[in-house]
Amino acid sequence: MKHIQSTDPDVYQAIKAEIERESSTLEMIASENFASLAVMEAAGSVMTNKYAEGYPKKRYYGGCQNMDIVEELARERGKKLFSCEHINVQPHSGTQANIAVYMTVLEPGDTIMGMSLSHGGHLSHGHPLNFSGKYFKVVPYEVNADTETIDYEKLRRLAHEHHPKIIVSGASAYPRIIDFAKFGEIANEVGAVHMADIAHIAGLVACGLHPSPVPHAQFVTTTTHKTLRGPRGGVVMCKEEYAKLLDRIVFPGGQGGPLMHIIAAKAVAFKEALMPEFKEYQRQIIVNAQTLASELKMRGFRLVSGGTDNHLMLVDLRNKGLTGKEAEQTLDKAGITVNKNTIPFDPQKPFVASGIRIGTPALTTRGMKEEEMKAIAEFINDALEHRSDDTYLSGIRQNVRKLCEKFPLYPELQ
Repeated sequence: MKHIQSTDPDVYQAIKAEIERESSTLEMIASENFASLAVMEAAGSVMTNKYAEGYPKKRYYGGCQNMDIVEELARERGKKLFSCEHINVQPHSGTQANIAVYMTVLEPGDTIMGMSLSHGGHLSHGHPLNFSGKYFKVVPYEVNADTETIDYEKLRRLAHEHHPKIIVSGASAYPRIIDFAKFGEIANEVGAVHMADIAHIAGLVACGLHPSPVPHAQFVTTTTHKTLRGPRGGVVMCKEEYAKLLDRIVFPGGQGGPLMHIIAAKAVAFKEALMPEFKEYQRQIIVNAQTLASELKMRGFRLVSGGTDNHLMLVDLRNKGLTGKEAEQTLDKAGITVNKNTIPFDPQKPFVASGIRIGTPALTTRGMKEEEMKAIAEFINDALEHRSDDTYLSGIRQNVRKLCEKFPLYPELQ
């Protein structure tokens, strides 16, 4: 980073510090991962210099022949990866992908159904502080109080009662398999469009380790980081009948020039995801999550819904006399990065929360497996039991650092 160092020492120091943080701590936020060097090289490439408004072979600027190549590669690989009819790789984020779908099929004031944020949904699925809650009438659905899983029969009753124009499936903090076929069935019954947001589970879906929504939804959106392990960005897929309208909504309807350096990085990430070893990586994510969940339960932690089927788990800390905020801060001192998270029917406010969300994609990228998950469960338990003892937490921090040194973040650079 010699050019950053000479031009902007302040930014250089911040980047250096972030490299140290990521290298020496356990990154367990479920929505985060470590992109490959190839993906990061593409994201930091000369492709950032070019305006390429429009689409391949139909640009508003000259000199886009190389931009066309990378966007076509991203589209072809994305379609192959998810077996979809059409894909648009230009959205800058998952939320912008969701906006594009809403703008394609909705008018302001139309009714939508999405999972309540406090039950595992996402802001862009209808939260009142988000654009999706401001421009549309929102009917949220929730999980069952006893099973803490989606109550499909109640969802069906709500759909028949309110006749939404769109039903959103998918979540940001839901540890169980989502029945996309059931969502599609309910949407068909009431004449609604089904949009599946698979931002968290896209890598699992791409590898056939979670049922795909593509056969059951008119639209599928996702981010390209998280389990997909690409650059920060979004894509939106749809049935062919919506392709032209969706593309017009993305550009010029919702954004101008696409981020061609990020699209190049998406193309690289999709190629990586099509390789056999990527499926093994996704399998290990699930094994690691289930091992960690089991180890935490053995230590007296209560998991929402009792466990996990995917890459994440929600830990209810009320029986430990802790809030999510306290646990997040304590674990941070021990070198373990998680996020506080509401649990279904949470009595605490969102910025305090009764739980934490834990994921295994980033640790699995580093090569950690079951034995490491057992050690990490012990670190978490010890840290929370000794939350008032900074000296003890510092000792755990040193053990975390030693574990991280065995699994270098980018071994190619060692």
